[in-house]
Amino acid sequence: MHSFVIETTLHWVAVALYIAGLVLFAYASLFNHPERVHWARWTIVAGLLPHTAALLLRWISVGHGPYMMKYEVLSSDAWVAVAMLSLFLWRRPNWSPVALVVLPVSILLIGFALFANPEARDLPPTLRSMWLVFHVLFNKLGMGAFILSFAAAVILLRKLNGASTRLLDRLPGAEVIEAYMIRFVGFGFVFWSTTIVAGAIWANESWGRYWGWDPIEVWSLVTWLCYGVLLHTRLFFGLKPRAVSGGVIACFGLSIVTVLVLPFLIPTLHSAYFQ
Repeated sequence: MHSFVIETTLHWVAVALYIAGLVLFAYASLFNHPERVHWARWTIVAGLLPHTAALLLRWISVGHGPYMMKYEVLSSDAWVAVAMLSLFLWRRPNWSPVALVVLPVSILLIGFALFANPEARDLPPTLRSMWLVFHVLFNKLGMGAFILSFAAAVILLRKLNGASTRLLDRLPGAEVIEAYMIRFVGFGFVFWSTTIVAGAIWANESWGRYWGWDPIEVWSLVTWLCYGVLLHTRLFFGLKPRAVSGGVIACFGLSIVTVLVLPFLIPTLHSAYFQ
C-alpha cells in the first residue's frame, strides 16, 4: 500500500507537469509567444522523470513490466506517447503544435489509469513469455506513432482550412506535414505488424495455435488492414491530403477502440487479465 501511495503521488506530479507543459504550449500558440516553446518542452521532459519513476516502482513491486493491469497499461501507453513526442520535438522544435494534441490524450490516459483498479496481480503461466514482452512493446511503439500521426492530421486539416497563428505559420507547408504524417503512419504500421506476429507466436506458445479469432485479434487485424489500405491508396493512387488526414483520424479512432475500449467491454483472452 505504501508503494502504491508513492506511485500515485509520482503520477500526479507527472500529470501536473504535463498540464503545465500543455498550458505553455497553448500560451505560446494562442498568444504568439514562440519563445515559450523551449520552456514547454523542458517541462514535459521534467514530467517524464516522476512518470518513469512511478512505472519502475510498479515494475519492482509486482515483478513484471507495465502491461498486466489497466492501471499499468494506460500509464505506460501515456509514457511512450510523451517520450516519442519529446524526442520528435527535440529533432523538430518547430513542430510544437503537435503537443497540443498528444499531451491531452496522454493526460487523459493517466487520469483513467489512476481511477482504474491498481491491485497488483501475479502473471499467470500463459503470460510468462518473452514474446509477450515483444508483443506489448511493439504495440506501445505503434500506438505512440499513431498518436503522432493523429496530431499531424489534425494540424494538417487546420492548415488546409486556412487557420493561421504564429506557431502554425512556423511549421512547414501542408506537403511537408502530410509527408511526416505518412511517415508516422508507416512507422506505426510496421510496429503494429510486428505486434500481430509476436502475438501469434506468443499464442502458439501459450495455447498451441497461432490464431484463434479472438475478438481482439480480429479487430487488431481490421485496424492493420485499414491502415494498410490507407497507405496503399495514398502511395499508389494519390489520395488527396484532406482525405488522407480524415483517414488517419478514422484509423486512429479504430486503433483506440481496439486497444483501449474492446478489452474492457468484451470477455476475451486479452481482457482476462485486463480488468
